[in-house]
Amino acid sequence: MPGHRSTHSRRTTERKGDLRERAILDTCEALLAQDGYEAMTVGDIAQGAGITRGALYFYFGSKQEVVRALVARTVEHLWERSRVTAQTEEPRQAITAALQRTVELWNEHGVVMRTAIDLSLTVPEIGELWKRTADLFIAAITAVLERAGIQAGTAPDQASAMARALCWMIERTFYHASQESREKLQEASATCEHIWLTCAGLTT
Repeated sequence: MPGHRSTHSRRTTERKGDLRERAILDTCEALLAQDGYEAMTVGDIAQGAGITRGALYFYFGSKQEVVRALVARTVEHLWERSRVTAQTEEPRQAITAALQRTVELWNEHGVVMRTAIDLSLTVPEIGELWKRTADLFIAAITAVLERAGIQAGTAPDQASAMARALCWMIERTFYHASQESREKLQEASATCEHIWLTCAGLTT
């Protein structure tokens, strides 16, 4: 009908939009590594993505919104890599695999993860996203501990409380180690794995 775009046209536009959004997020990640969050501007992001500042505002309303979308994309990758293993493999294998996949993502996107942590207390949207992500991993760690025989519950020696402590310990340990080197990150992961196995009663 006249005045209506064809299905093919709509799909092409959507595909073009997806590519532009990906370019914006990829540029944002590169600028975070190069300049840091405070120095990075919306104009820098737009220029790196090959679009105008006005075009960028069609996708995101601010620098914070771009960073939030970048964090969301990154943690989604982490969750997709980890959740199946945590749910299906026996506890010892699940722990090893989950931490190794977390190491891989921190090696690839450490600057995004550290930025999310840095901004989580001052940017409410990023803080809420990071908390929801942590809650998913706390639930996954809890399930692994329960499968290993740790009693369910929220008391200090029960699975839920132990999982919460393990999650935040891993976050902080990886944050610092990733700033040093890949070797330090791998060493930190090995330590976290040992602690998690110990908590699960799987070190013997």
